[in-house]
Amino acid sequence: MAIVILSRGKCGLSKCITRYLVGMATADLMGVIFTAIILHCNRIYNYADFLFIHPICALILVLSIAITDCSVWFTVGFTFDRFVAICCQKLRERYCTERTAAAVLVTVVVVSFARCVPFYFIMEPEIVINNVRWRCVYTSEYLTSPAWKDYELFDSILTPLLPICLILLFNVLTVRHIVLANRVRRSLRNNSVNQKDPELKNRRNSMILLFALSANFVLLWLPYVVHSMNWQMQNYSYTDKYLNTPVYILQQVGLMMKFLSTCTNTCIYTLTQRKFRGELRNGVKYLLTLNGRC
Repeated sequence: MAIVILSRGKCGLSKCITRYLVGMATADLMGVIFTAIILHCNRIYNYADFLFIHPICALILVLSIAITDCSVWFTVGFTFDRFVAICCQKLRERYCTERTAAAVLVTVVVVSFARCVPFYFIMEPEIVINNVRWRCVYTSEYLTSPAWKDYELFDSILTPLLPICLILLFNVLTVRHIVLANRVRRSLRNNSVNQKDPELKNRRNSMILLFALSANFVLLWLPYVVHSMNWQMQNYSYTDKYLNTPVYILQQVGLMMKFLSTCTNTCIYTLTQRKFRGELRNGVKYLLTLNGRC
């Protein structure tokens, strides 16, 4: 719904912002499909056997990691775009354009997929039946090699530690700029406390939105970061359906909240927009009535 509504271009947003939001919503949708439904749900409930063929399940693993990276770095790109738009007046006209947004999104996709190629080789088939390799399990080299352990640590730093730091940095700088601008505006208005200022209200709402986005991103990624910095993945293929160690529970909670974070960002960005909510209501009315009429 977010993709359709934003693509119509009737939400009062610039083409630059719309590009980022559509990209984020698309990555979120692909994350739900490939990571939550195809990868994890199928490994638990076994509803599609062909997905367990080794090349397919290894490819799905790479796609799920790359899509998560895209969702995270799209958020970073959008946050930096808003930072430039608010704090860098001279750079805004050249950077905050539809063409730049498209270039950033394409670059993130290419780099994310290229970076995730090594993960294809950490999986090996569990069994071979009639020359067909089935299921994906971690190779013994991945579980014991210091090089893979270092690469996993690097992967944890690249996503999400670095994005968390960048999002917090850009949002802090943006909020600082808004606070300073508000002080100047109040002094120009003779510090009139009782006089309502819609511009100050809009800026205050922007700060609340930025803090909400930062807190949402950090809190939902925190369990996954804690786990990945101390332990390797356990029972990723769900071969043991009754594993319930504290480390494994932390891993699963971290994965669940990580997947959830790819959805909440789009909801926060779009549902806070008045015109988006209006388009959403119009869409619901159109579906429940005849061409929007009772």
